[in-house]
Amino acid sequence: MSRAPAERPLDTAEEAVLRALQPAIRELMRRWDADLLKDQKISVTEYNVLRILSETESGRLRMSDLAAECHQSLSAVSRTVGRLERDDLVRRERSSADARGADAVLTRAGSRRLERAWPAHLRSVRRSLFDHLSGLDLEALATSLRRIADGADQPRDEAVTG
Repeated sequence: MSRAPAERPLDTAEEAVLRALQPAIRELMRRWDADLLKDQKISVTEYNVLRILSETESGRLRMSDLAAECHQSLSAVSRTVGRLERDDLVRRERSSADARGADAVLTRAGSRRLERAWPAHLRSVRRSLFDHLSGLDLEALATSLRRIADGADQPRDEAVTG
């Protein structure tokens, strides 16, 4: 009797990916955070909040939506926004769509801060991630990672090849 695909043991390559993935993600986040803190005195979490707000048409986002975009809890994002508020990089306003909620709003100072931090973050990302991925199909990798992040549990036939 053959095993269902989900019960089949991992092959050597699959096992190697599994064992390398989690420490690699932890190390990337640690490096990006350390580099931004050292060069720009801003954490990667704070940088991401500023980046996400800057990518919206109005520079504002409901706090719960911001938390979802950051892949963090509402309370964690609320603390981050609080730190950014103290430096006048973000402000909270009552939500125009629902008076019970609050929006995080990017300030001009926040936009300028993001512009100053962006080159340091870009250098860090290139050095710690993309310099190690030469030869890979980055579009296929991005597609696969989005599927994982979206919670898709159905594998696709497209492979990330190098």
